[in-house]
This record gives sequence, structure tokens and C-alpha cells, in this order.
Amino acid sequence: MTLSEPAVYLSLIVFLPAIAALVLAIFPRLNDDALKLTTLAITIAVLVLSLGLFRQGAGIDFQAGVAEMQNTFNLEWIPSFGIQYFMGIDGISFPLVILTAFLSVLAMAASWPITKHVKAYCILFLLLETGMLGVFLALDFFLFYVLWEVMLLPMYFLIGVWGGPRREYAAIKFFLYTLLGSIGMLIAILMLYFNSDLTRLDAEQMVNAGIVKTTPGQSVEDALQAWTDSGSPLANDYADITAESDLAKRRPLHTFNILALQQMGQMENSPFDKEMWAGKSVQWWAFILLFIGFVIKVPSVPLHTWLPDAHVEAPTPISMILAGVLLKMGGYGIIRICYPICPDAAYDLAYCVCFVGVLSMVWGAFAALAQTDFKRMVAYSSVSHMGYVVLGLGVWSAVADTGYSPYYWQMGVNGAMFQMIAHGISSAGMFFLVGVVYDRVHHRNLNEYGGLFAKMPVYSGLAVGIFFAGLGLPGLCGFVGEVLVVLAVWRYSIVLAVISAAVVILTAGYILWAIQRVYLGAEYTGPHGENLTPITMRELLIAAPLLVLAIVLGVYPPSLLNYMQPSVDRQVERLAEWTERNHPPGTEGQALNDEGGHMAATRSD
Repeated sequence: MTLSEPAVYLSLIVFLPAIAALVLAIFPRLNDDALKLTTLAITIAVLVLSLGLFRQGAGIDFQAGVAEMQNTFNLEWIPSFGIQYFMGIDGISFPLVILTAFLSVLAMAASWPITKHVKAYCILFLLLETGMLGVFLALDFFLFYVLWEVMLLPMYFLIGVWGGPRREYAAIKFFLYTLLGSIGMLIAILMLYFNSDLTRLDAEQMVNAGIVKTTPGQSVEDALQAWTDSGSPLANDYADITAESDLAKRRPLHTFNILALQQMGQMENSPFDKEMWAGKSVQWWAFILLFIGFVIKVPSVPLHTWLPDAHVEAPTPISMILAGVLLKMGGYGIIRICYPICPDAAYDLAYCVCFVGVLSMVWGAFAALAQTDFKRMVAYSSVSHMGYVVLGLGVWSAVADTGYSPYYWQMGVNGAMFQMIAHGISSAGMFFLVGVVYDRVHHRNLNEYGGLFAKMPVYSGLAVGIFFAGLGLPGLCGFVGEVLVVLAVWRYSIVLAVISAAVVILTAGYILWAIQRVYLGAEYTGPHGENLTPITMRELLIAAPLLVLAIVLGVYPPSLLNYMQPSVDRQVERLAEWTERNHPPGTEGQALNDEGGHMAATRSD
């Protein structure tokens, strides 16, 4: 196996930080600057490896315009339970991997003010990076869950040890909320696993699930036969079970393979349609548990209350990671797992999902308007902006009344994906810029700021640009995703579209008010005014790339859409095809309500 092969290359991207953390743990004590420089070098190396996926014609690269999963590999991990070390990358995960690697570099560069227990901080930071990258690449549900949990403890300690005065409270609250979601997710995973059956997939579905590999010119049937004869534990089990001619005597072959579970969830007579409790199916309850777990991470109202406390108490670089990456894992889980594996439940609950998104947008915006703490205002803005993500994912407009056209839903999901990346850039920038002045004056009271443009002109110019990106100003990254989501939801629900569009006014209110109070207006009246010195070169090298990216994505959205759109469009097309098969005209229960403009759940048995 060479370095260019997917198994080595993707594993190196994910586990290089963890290996480095282990080396730091056993290495002789270094001075603080050496530890920070070493950790920064590791994050840069991971970013370089991630950017290597852009190489065309290399042994492993990411090809724009390809909708299917690329560079997949699976190795037996725990064969007795069908658990595999299975990874791959597509247009949904690729931008998030690049974003994670990029923000990890900037967050580590922002960690220079950390002076307490630097070695432990660097080790935990690297472990956190491994967990984040692994979640976006894992295609085995068990592996996904393990890496999801890997993030929990490092983040808990990074907030609880290096945070502000109420750090213990914030860390425990973050831990309990996330653990609650994780427990529900684990139950849902087990429900899906014990109701799955690989033997129900045909040869083409086995190929699509990444279990069977084909070579040029080889039919899927021949590939399946070659895999069955390969002698791997999973292949042997599959061969033994399918050799039984009496279907009634066949035992199920369970799997944690996420791509296989997607195939099963969308097949006719899905094994997940089995009634479980209260007249609802396995996939209905699994969707509820998974959705709760993911919206806690997003976070959405009413499960959002851990976020403002965690952000306010977390040190600046950890706030950058929390807002820029961790919140995106919730949206990623919904688009990768909830909808394709549990489409029947997602179809039934589509309006509820959209309502949660709109409620979060409105609630977060009003809460941000009410804040006098600079960092808490930015934290509530994240609740509002991530509401666009949930809304865009929930716009199930591919129904009979629209001819099962996936167009508007594709627009919504692409908008949600774009919003995740755009928010990762703008929110990380906003938290960093808040941290720059906090490190100087040691307070965040908006009412005591003012006149920073005169004292810190370069910093203020960068801050205004990044805050405008968060506002959604045309020409900056925040505009594109929000517009796509609003346009998509218009065909689904005029009421929700009007409300989501009106939230822009609230967003402009708290962003412009903050700019007026902090950077313009009267002279600074708070303590330590003499410390408001111009931005340093290190701070400039962190903030400037974020503003440049915000401008590039805003001016030329195809720079991102070209990579993610094929995968998003294909997934939505498959769900639209599923809808047409399972909800044909005449039995359609979820139709466009002409009077109210919303999708009414009128489905009949």
C-alpha cells in the first residue's frame, strides 16, 4: 500500500493530529512556544494534505463534477459485528474537511495568548481536530459514532480548564447536552443496525454502498461474485447466507455501513418500515432520535441554550472551532444520515423541520438584539444563521403537486451547505475579532466600547468586512446561502419564506448596532483604554484570510458550488424518485396548500 492510496492518505489526514498528540504526550518537556509551534506545524501539515485532494490525476484526488462517493476504502475492523474501517469523500464532506483543516490552523495561530498548561492544551486541540475530520470522512456508523464522541472530552476540557470565570458551568452544560444527543443517536444506530440486512441489496446497490468494487469493463454481477469469493469475513457471511435457497430460513446480515443503510432506507418495503411503537415505524423513531442529536449540535431552538454559555466562557480559539466546525456537524448529520436513511419519517416531519429552522432564525436574531455582551451577541447570531441550514435541508418540495421536481429542494440543500461553509468563515472571524479586543481590555460590554476605528483602523476595517459577511451583504459569502434557502422555501411555504426573508432585517439590526457601538460612535469609555493598540502581524494573518475567503465565495460562488453541487443534487434526486414511488398522485398526503402556502400533512393510510 503506497501513500497515494485512499486508505493511507485519508487516514493520515484524520489521524496525523492524534499521532502528534501522542508524541507530544510522551516527549520531554518543551517550552511553551516550541509546543505551540509544533502544534501549529501539525495543523498546517494536515491542511496541506487536505489541499492535496485538489491535485488532478494523482493517486487520490477529489474530482469536481462527480456526484458519487470518491476514494472509498473499507477494511475489516470488528468482523463479528460487521464493523468496518470505512471512509470516503464526496461533495458534501469535501468542503467541510477543507474548512476544518483551514480553521484549525487559524485557531492554533490564535492560541498564542494561552499560557496555562500549554502542553495539555496542544494535546487536546490535536485530538479535537482528529475527531472533527474523522466525522466528515467516516462511512461506517460505528466509526462515525466513535469519532463523534472523540470530540466530546477534548472540548469539555478546553472549555472547562482554559475558559472564563463560569467555565465549569459552561463545560458541564455543553457535556450534558451533547451526551444527551449522543445517547439518543446510539439508540437510533442500534435500531437501524438490528433491522438492517445486507442480503436484501442487489449487486448494483452493493456497489453503490462501497462494499463491492468494480473494475473498468466489469459488470456489477461479476464484481459481486468476485467479492463473494474474496474470502473476507463479511463476504463469507454473505455467501453463506445467500446460499440458503429458502428465504424464510435466511438470517439477516446486519451492517453499520452508512451507504448501505441509505440504500435500505430508500428501497421498496424497507426493513426500517417495520412497526415499532405507537403505530410508528423503526425509521420514524430513529429519525426523531437522530434529528434531536444533530440539532443539539447545530444548535436549534429549544435545544440551543448550551451554546451562548459555551461560547462566552470558551477561549477565543476554541470559540472559533466551536462556531466554525462543531456546529456544522449537526447539519452534516442531517443531510448525510437523517434524510437518506429515514426518508419516510423525514417526509412526514418535513414541515416540523422547517418550522424548527425558522423558529431558530427568529429567536436567535431577537436574542442577539437584546445582548450587551459582545461575544454573547455573536453566539446568538450563530443560532439564527444556522436556522437557515435546518430550513434549507427541510424543504421537501419534490411532491406530486410539483411533478416531483427536485429543483427547489436542490436549491435549498445547496443553500444550506453553502451557508454552513459561509457561516464557518464569518463566525470564526467574528469570534476571533471579539477576542482581539477582549485580550486588550478584558471586557465585552458593548455599552463601554466606541471609537475603535480611530485607535485600531486596520483591525476595525477587517472587523466591519467580516461582520458584513455575517450580515449577508451582497458580494460576501453570507448572502449566497441565505438567498438560495429563501428562494427554495418560497415554493414550499410562502409564510415561512416571508418570515425567513424578514429575519435579514433583524440581522442587520444587531450587526449594524454592534458596529456603531464598537467601532464608530463616541470615544471608548471602558477600562484599559491605553491597551487598544493596532493589530499585530499575527492577528492580521489570521483575520485577513477569513475576509479574503468571504469575498471570494461571495463574488464567485461556483468556487464552492462546483465541488458540492453534484453530490447534493444527486442525493435530492434519489429522494425525489423515492417520493414518486412511494407517494404517487392520488395517494399523495403531503401537498402544497394553496391558501396557506405550506405543506400540509394530510397523508392517509
